[in-house]
Amino acid sequence: MRNDIVMVDLNGQYQNLKKKIDSAIDIVIQSGKFINGPEVELFSKELARWIGVKHVIPCANGTDALQLAIMALQLKVGDEVLVPSFSYVATVEVIVLLGLKPVFVDVNPHTFTIDVVDLRNKITEKSKLIIPVHLFGQCANMEIICKIAQKYQLKIVEDTAQAIGACYRFSNGETINAGAIGDFGTTSFFPSKNLGCFGDGGALLTNSDDLAIMAKMMANHGQKVKYHHDVIGCNSRLDTIQAAILRVKLQYLREFTAKRKRVAMYYRKELNNVKGLAVPNVSRNSTHVYNQFTLKIDLSDRYGIQNIRDRVQTELRKRGIPTMIYYPLPIHLQKAYCSQDFPHGSLPMTERLSESVLSIPIHTEMTDDEMEYITESIKEVMKRILVHVSLTTKKTECKEIILSTNQQ
Repeated sequence: MRNDIVMVDLNGQYQNLKKKIDSAIDIVIQSGKFINGPEVELFSKELARWIGVKHVIPCANGTDALQLAIMALQLKVGDEVLVPSFSYVATVEVIVLLGLKPVFVDVNPHTFTIDVVDLRNKITEKSKLIIPVHLFGQCANMEIICKIAQKYQLKIVEDTAQAIGACYRFSNGETINAGAIGDFGTTSFFPSKNLGCFGDGGALLTNSDDLAIMAKMMANHGQKVKYHHDVIGCNSRLDTIQAAILRVKLQYLREFTAKRKRVAMYYRKELNNVKGLAVPNVSRNSTHVYNQFTLKIDLSDRYGIQNIRDRVQTELRKRGIPTMIYYPLPIHLQKAYCSQDFPHGSLPMTERLSESVLSIPIHTEMTDDEMEYITESIKEVMKRILVHVSLTTKKTECKEIILSTNQQ
């Protein structure tokens, strides 16, 4: 058993950038400008230029970014927001906190992103906003989503927390970075993200001057001029130290993405033909930055997919290989968010994925030896489990035949 494999190697990445990061932190400490220091504004401009968007409004975390975006759009209590249930809870949490109604939409089982057919079918006269989640590192079908939004006069807030650096290609050849397509994009700088700081952090992205002004005000107690509060806002700031760290890391984001893609390509090559598994699909219109590499247990229901996944996870853990399940219970079935509108079985693809997905380690510091050990272990575990399942199934079938014969 190994004990050196981790889901995300944050310390290893830090060691490679230690001198630059330590120097950036020291400059902030020496300046004493810990809140709204110059590094915050510099990072905003640099990230805006990197993504190709007019405005970046930093804030305290990715959840605040979502909430501020929705607040800036000035929706009314009771308005409906179309959102996937297969996502982290923060995406829906802010909707409910603002008195809006989440309308859960199923997802495409191949890309894990919002199903545009189900999206169109869920629109009502109360619909005001779509929140497509660019899950695990690739964009949702933004061309269709934009057409739907235009037809029904809906706003779009992209949840880009897991897909910073991903690009979407429209049919006219135009390529736009995730987060720069909708009315707002939001992202998180949580340490495990592709661009992560050393604590909490987030940002809003927009090409609208008016929305940028509103979002900045709302993140700063509703004020443009100190002590003059024009709207009801909140207090959500990116610390200067975190901005300084992010400025360093932003310089390496393309390199980080290339390293993640290298791991993903190796996994694809080695695991693509493993019986009982399905590697993640890549959309024809989106690049993939692999915040997660998420496998699916790809077997018929008779084997008990969730039970097999649990066994795979247990066996890999015994070999020192960590795994994660994103997400084991869809939001529409969570105690805090369940309702009669979305009972069990109402989002079949979402519920199926929650029973079958399993994410394996992927990060910028992975070695060839680690990748080989992980893939060989997965192959061995799947082979052993499938042999056991096959034998168990045959015994069950024999018992059923004998029982049937005796009854005749």
